[in-house]
Amino acid sequence: MKKTIFHYNSKLLKVSQLAAIAVYDYIGKKDETSADRAAVESMRTELNKLDFNATIVIGEGERDKAPMLYIGEKVGNGSSKLNFDIALDPLEGTKITANNKKNALTVIAMGNKNSFLYAPDVYMEKIAVGPNLPNNFLDLDEPFENVIEKLAKLKKKSVSEIVVCVLDRPRHKNIFEVIKKKKCKKFLIPDGDIFGAVSTAIKKFNIDIYVGIGGAPEGVLAASVLKSLGGQMQCRLIFNNKSQEKRALKMGIRNLKKKYEIKDLIKQDSIFVATGVTNGYLLNGVKKNKKKFITHSLLVSSKSKKINFIKSEFKI
Repeated sequence: MKKTIFHYNSKLLKVSQLAAIAVYDYIGKKDETSADRAAVESMRTELNKLDFNATIVIGEGERDKAPMLYIGEKVGNGSSKLNFDIALDPLEGTKITANNKKNALTVIAMGNKNSFLYAPDVYMEKIAVGPNLPNNFLDLDEPFENVIEKLAKLKKKSVSEIVVCVLDRPRHKNIFEVIKKKKCKKFLIPDGDIFGAVSTAIKKFNIDIYVGIGGAPEGVLAASVLKSLGGQMQCRLIFNNKSQEKRALKMGIRNLKKKYEIKDLIKQDSIFVATGVTNGYLLNGVKKNKKKFITHSLLVSSKSKKINFIKSEFKI
């Protein structure tokens, strides 16, 4: 039987788990670079053991010049003709990890060639909702007040019952003002942009909408989950200078002001895996006792269209 990306579910899961374990000794040690390096080196080592040829199309490290699995890097052991694209964030939350705060994750997604938006590591405007809403519901250019009112009507809630998830940053002042004016409920997250978008599609969080500016790589990774779970997302890249625009054009982006729908971000089937490094809203962090490490992960694929939560043990 011909192998597809779904044959690699357990293997990608292990890549994510071992990266989280590699970071364990750096939790709370105030050393962001070493924590990131440990995750990167573990992921690179494990990916290079797998029988495929893959290209990193969403990587990390451009902004902060950290150790990186860089965009364009080839991974896999080359023993197969299978070619895949990989999007990853070896350690989403380097600062969180260094300070032992909530929501640090190791994250990786995989699809067939040309599955993901080939996006530079810049910032991105994002708005996301969960499933069971009309197609093309979202529009970044629609006043946020209107979006909240429409959402309340569709969900048969009062506007004051709508829960808005936002990254706690000064740049979101205008969003905070709208939330206050409309008397909505605010769910602030200190870091962990992927969780923010993904949370809208997970019932237990009771989050109706995610909005704000975060990293473009995290936007594409979150879109992989949302698409599999029937959610919606709209995004737009933000360029702060000419060199960022030049890099984007070089990577094949023609319209720098384009609003990307979820089908533009994730074009084909995909697998998404995340493992908790520190305790968080989504997953518990890595635990260690004398004989084993315990990890908590989630796996979502466009085949299963549901979240699988996985607890694993690794002997020391």
